[in-house]
Amino acid sequence: MAMPADVPSADARYFGKLAEGIFEIPRCRTCSRHHFFPRVCCPHCGSQDLEWVAPAGAGVVYSSTIVRRPGGDYTVCLVDLQEGPRLMSRVVDIPVDEVRIGMAVRARIDQTTEGPLLVFIPEGARS
Repeated sequence: MAMPADVPSADARYFGKLAEGIFEIPRCRTCSRHHFFPRVCCPHCGSQDLEWVAPAGAGVVYSSTIVRRPGGDYTVCLVDLQEGPRLMSRVVDIPVDEVRIGMAVRARIDQTTEGPLLVFIPEGARS
């Protein structure tokens, strides 16, 4: 069965909002828990009664690694959002060797040549 053209996938909804400069994640209306990555049903209770909400953008680095490349090093981090979900991203605007587990960070949407990218900056840094 084909999906109707006017029903966007959860991923399309997420990336469409990022392109507008809006960071949103799904929250379940049944159990009130947030989740990420976007899905059509809640991974906690199975409900399909979801809404999209803007998280506070605050998070804590759960883990981090450095990718060393000739064009420049960057981090790949797992960040725990204040709302609960853990997501993969980068911490930017500081030297990669200064990113630490437990570091408080804040979400920011960067526009790249490949499209919008959700990144994190250290809490208190200017975006």
